[in-house]
Amino acid sequence: MAMTIGLTYDLRSEYLAEGFSDEETAEFDRDDTITAIESTIQSLGHRTERIGHSRQLAAALVGGRRWDLVFNIAEGMHGIGREAQVPALLDMYRIPYTFSDPLVMSLSLHKGMTKRVIRDAGVPTADFSVVETPGEARSVGFAPPYFVKPVAEGTGKGVTPESIVRRKSDLEAACGRLIDTFRQPVIVEPFLPGREFTTGIVGTGEKARALGTIEVHLLETAEQGVYSYVNKEECESRVLYRLVRPADDPVVAEAESVALAAWRALGCRDAGRLDLRCDEKGHPLFIEVNPLAGIHPEHSDLPIICNHLGVPYRELIGWIIDSAATRIPRTDRLRGDA
Repeated sequence: MAMTIGLTYDLRSEYLAEGFSDEETAEFDRDDTITAIESTIQSLGHRTERIGHSRQLAAALVGGRRWDLVFNIAEGMHGIGREAQVPALLDMYRIPYTFSDPLVMSLSLHKGMTKRVIRDAGVPTADFSVVETPGEARSVGFAPPYFVKPVAEGTGKGVTPESIVRRKSDLEAACGRLIDTFRQPVIVEPFLPGREFTTGIVGTGEKARALGTIEVHLLETAEQGVYSYVNKEECESRVLYRLVRPADDPVVAEAESVALAAWRALGCRDAGRLDLRCDEKGHPLFIEVNPLAGIHPEHSDLPIICNHLGVPYRELIGWIIDSAATRIPRTDRLRGDA
């Protein structure tokens, strides 16, 4: 059935023009990403309307505009709930949308809160400590080496080779630098020395499935030891993504099992990706989840996985829309203004 599908997004070029920095806008989308999504949705037989960011959405809703479905990739700019702002507005107006709901978006942005839920659900993850002031680093109870990063950033922001802290005596200063720079707590974890994977997931709940997994290999041109902000921003020249298959590698099968368990435990929807890294014994552990994964057809991890598998971009977008469309309510059940 053909639908009118609105597009919500934060366009990086608009924020750069307003004076925001490259790092501040790192999670926002390029113009060609929006063009690719829109043209693909149209090729699937739907009508599209560009809406824009959360404030533009609010104005459109107040002005009476409505859509059958919203394809939401808006990251938001301010606050721990920034990725939840568009879903919350759409929930208020009872308009269905792609990807996860406000609870999941807010929870998953806070890496410490996410790991508490993951740990309670019995999903394998490394020990951790959330440090709100530099002095709290002295109370971290596990041994070095450590890995330190901001508690609520994406795209590798704040992750550099200095994120690896090899001595307890250096931990307080490392935490202090990140707290001062990003104005938020940091999460401290044991540094995991093993293989690093990104697993793509499509679907919701029991219908969710692991789409595929790529292993991250840092080239000689990369910042070594970490999948850092710089490495992600310049992945074409610094990173090799190698498709790995569960049928050929039991560690990959274990990684996909962990990823799927985490996805379901958190209540993520439609599509996204999870990052995992192996400990010193070779067991993959949950690092973090991105329920609002980048979706540039060539640059983003989830489409990269599809490209390795030979899955057309059109098919990925179709899966996402079909998954979200199951939440479109029957009009005869609605009451009130909607």
